[in-house]
Amino acid sequence: MASASLQFFAFILALFGVFGDIAATLLPNWKVNADVGSNIITAITQMQGLWMDCTWYSTGMFSCTLKYSILSLPVYIQAARTTMVLSCILSAFGICITTVGMKCTKLGGDSDSKSHACFAGGICFILAGICGLVPTSWYTREIISNFLDQTIPESSKHEPGGAVYTGFISAGFLLIAGVIFCTSCFNKQQGGWIYPPKQHHFPSAEQESNAGYNLKDYV
Repeated sequence: MASASLQFFAFILALFGVFGDIAATLLPNWKVNADVGSNIITAITQMQGLWMDCTWYSTGMFSCTLKYSILSLPVYIQAARTTMVLSCILSAFGICITTVGMKCTKLGGDSDSKSHACFAGGICFILAGICGLVPTSWYTREIISNFLDQTIPESSKHEPGGAVYTGFISAGFLLIAGVIFCTSCFNKQQGGWIYPPKQHHFPSAEQESNAGYNLKDYV
C-alpha cells in the first residue's frame, strides 16, 4: 500500500512536470528586457522565447513576431527547441506507460509486467528531465554571460524570464518522479532476490508408509 501511494505521488509530480514542460516550451518569456527609457509612458518590455519574440508596451499594446527561420537562430536556441520538444514527448510517453504499470490501476497484466512498465516509465521521466534541464541551463548561461559582457550595451542585455524557471522546476519534478518509479520497482525485485520464497517439503507417501511400518514393529 505504501508503494502504491508513493507511485501515485510520483505520478502527480510527473503530471506537474509534463504541464510545466509544455508551458515552458511555448512561453515567449525565456529572455526579458525592461527598457523604461526617459519616460515611463513609452516603457516597453521585450521578451524572447524559443518560437517567438514579443513586445509589451506600457500603453497596453502587445505584439509578437514568430521566428520562421531556423538556420538564422543561435545554436543554443536551436538546441533548446529540439531538447524541449523531445522532453515533452518522452514525458508524455512516461505518463502513458506508468498509467499501465502503477499498482493502483487494473491495467498491465500481472505484477511482473506492471513492474517492468513502471520501470520503463521512470526511465522516460528521467530522460525527459535531463532533456529539460540541459537547455534551461545552457540558455541561462548564455543570458548571464551576455549580461556580464561589458562590450554589449545595456539595452541589449536580458535577464532570465519565467519560462526558464518553469523549465527548471518541471525538470526537477520529472527527475524526482522517474527516480521514485525506478526505485520502487528495484526495491521490489531486490527483496525477491534477498528473501527467496520458502519451499515447503511434504513427506511422500512411501516415507509415511515406512514410518508406519517401523512403528508397528515396535508394538
